[in-house]
Amino acid sequence: MTAPGTSADLPGRSAPPGPTVGTVPTTRGVQPVASLLGVMALGVCLVLSLDVVSAAVALALEVLLLPLLRIPPRTLLLRTSPVLVAVPLTAVSIALYGRPSGREWFDFGFAHVTDGSLELALATALRVLAVGIPAVALFVRVDPTDLADGLAQLLRLPARFVLGALAALRMVTLLGDDWRQLGMARRARGVADTGRLRRGASMAFALLVLALRRATTLAVAMESRGFGAPGRRTWARTARFAGPEWAMVAVLVGIGLVSIGVAVVAGTWRA
Repeated sequence: MTAPGTSADLPGRSAPPGPTVGTVPTTRGVQPVASLLGVMALGVCLVLSLDVVSAAVALALEVLLLPLLRIPPRTLLLRTSPVLVAVPLTAVSIALYGRPSGREWFDFGFAHVTDGSLELALATALRVLAVGIPAVALFVRVDPTDLADGLAQLLRLPARFVLGALAALRMVTLLGDDWRQLGMARRARGVADTGRLRRGASMAFALLVLALRRATTLAVAMESRGFGAPGRRTWARTARFAGPEWAMVAVLVGIGLVSIGVAVVAGTWRA
């Protein structure tokens, strides 16, 4: 993507009418916006009911389709680890503080564990997995630039916001390098071997200062290159929404509709 600084965007001139594309024909692979829309539609289908059957069916279909993404199991496990950690925590909280119904198993005064709360906890855990796993798996190999192109060209989000978010996302990868450099610098000065909590707090503050300075420099650089200028913006690559994108959305929506249909037939659907 490029700023509106081409030959047609000289001072005093406006960009000529026509498509806001550059020389690169299309983005690579399936446009990430299709995955985003599909995951959102799947989430809407799954939050319409809090039953175990619909969530279990959706999760089973997703597990069957995961091999098609050709993601190494180790990579998938590492990327989905936050979801896998959040699931048991969510289930325990729902089991303790969910609406009590049916037979009571435990009573802690402020928390009641009953058949109803346990069923609700299981349904919630399966639903978190059914929404979280595809949300992570489909974006493992996504190029942030492709996603930004789709958000601006297809969803018509403000280009200033999209480009700012893309630049910030690109800079996030530098935080790990900055942290390691800060640690080595402190170790070279002989102040990195004592007081781990105090050292961590001071390094976190130093990292915040570095991030703010880099953000200020990046903002000035982008403004000087015309990324904040008004008028028609040109884009280096066309964000398409064709057959593969529609197929991605159809598969994810189909998973949600099939799970709802099975729950309705089984009589577990809760409208």
